[in-house]
Amino acid sequence: MGKITGFLELQRERPERRPVDERVKDYNEFEGTLDNEGIREQGARCMDCGIPFCHTGCPLGNVIPDWNDMVYRDRWDRASVRLHSTNNFPEFTGRICPAPCEEACTLNIPEEPVNIKLIERQVADWAVANGHLEPVIAKQRTGKKVAVIGSGPAGMACAQQLARAGHSPTLFERDDRVGGLLRYGIPNFKMEKHHIDRRMEQMVAEGVTFKTSTNVGVDVTVEQLKKDFDAIVLSGGATHPRDLPLPGRELEGVHFAMEFLTQQNKVCEGDTIDNQIMATGKHVVVLGGGDTGSDCVGTSNRHGAASVTQFELMPRPPDERADAAQPWPYWPMVLRTSSSHEEGADRDWSINTVRFEGNDKGEVTKLHAVRLEWTTDESGRHKMQEIEGSAFELRADLVLLALGFLGPEKPGLVEELGVELTERGNVKAGDDYQTSVPGVFACGDLRRGQSLVVWAIWEGREAARGVDAYLRGEKSKLLSSPHVNPLTL
Repeated sequence: MGKITGFLELQRERPERRPVDERVKDYNEFEGTLDNEGIREQGARCMDCGIPFCHTGCPLGNVIPDWNDMVYRDRWDRASVRLHSTNNFPEFTGRICPAPCEEACTLNIPEEPVNIKLIERQVADWAVANGHLEPVIAKQRTGKKVAVIGSGPAGMACAQQLARAGHSPTLFERDDRVGGLLRYGIPNFKMEKHHIDRRMEQMVAEGVTFKTSTNVGVDVTVEQLKKDFDAIVLSGGATHPRDLPLPGRELEGVHFAMEFLTQQNKVCEGDTIDNQIMATGKHVVVLGGGDTGSDCVGTSNRHGAASVTQFELMPRPPDERADAAQPWPYWPMVLRTSSSHEEGADRDWSINTVRFEGNDKGEVTKLHAVRLEWTTDESGRHKMQEIEGSAFELRADLVLLALGFLGPEKPGLVEELGVELTERGNVKAGDDYQTSVPGVFACGDLRRGQSLVVWAIWEGREAARGVDAYLRGEKSKLLSSPHVNPLTL
């Protein structure tokens, strides 16, 4: 795969990004591309390692060495076919996936890994630019109708696979536009939304019906759903945010991250938001050190915040892989600096917020916190203890809670269907993705909990296989994703 000695001769290269002072003035994507020779050299670094652990790093089981080799040999058409054989939306993952495949790359042991994510994005964009996103039309229709509830990446992948198998899926979305958190959670500067719109056009041509602004369980009853459709797929995501019920939580200016991010994404779509949550001129504190917190940092910088501070409850991760606890090819818990952090933010770890303070108008003005010391008990569990005398306060005109999610929302559709839940509150489903209610399936974050877009696409594809087998009463006609041994995440 690639050039035999390529990994010895060629270095990992990244395309240039637009300067910080320029890109924070808009919400456009800012990472460039490599020219044809440059990206071919990156494909040439794939080292014919014998056992490509990148396969196990990728939840989709993308056959990465194949399309690396094809790019190196300038066979972009074949690279596109191979890439799309396992991934419905590589232009999504090529932009927002954290690339666990690169952490599992064999070259990552002594050197820097193959630039897999960049190659994936450029192959996907080449396919769009060169007319290689033609609809895949089923040769025969089964007459079976499937309701897919939730239009995030899991629902989109499931609906597309079902349409290609000859069924008639209807994709329901309670928001006014399709895409779930891809549309209203991921900022435009990480992924512009025309990528979703283009895939919608392809899916409509393939036989998918979209129904937006439709809250199933409210606008459409469960009884009507069961009457009109032969199967139901729940793909509504894990949208129940983790709250922080501390003194002062009710103050104006303390918001969930998704309130803040969704509003800005709607504005980017051309909508007008009354009383939009703005960071302009404010001292912003983001609680939560993950990707959502990073997105809040980037958006606050684009609003023109006076300052941005990001706190994380857990200790600061190490700069490099701790081999004893996290050996290759496992996903390592290391310090990650996002493009938003490059744009400006003060980050701190082992911080526990204890209360919010406000003024006479009921507006938040300060955050009170303490520093923590973390220890590990005999069972390996982490324990936190407040450091005596470490209490401090920080000016805070806007506080954004980016503390993760607690699974799917239960009231409404989930409760009315009566599906069994796991101990963690997710919808329980078997290996065929069917829930405890016959004919009702579940996939994505709603089934596995808060996770990655690449996992959502894989789950949507596999749920479609389960639905297809259920409707046919036999083995699914859909191809399985390659076997995945989930070493990561």
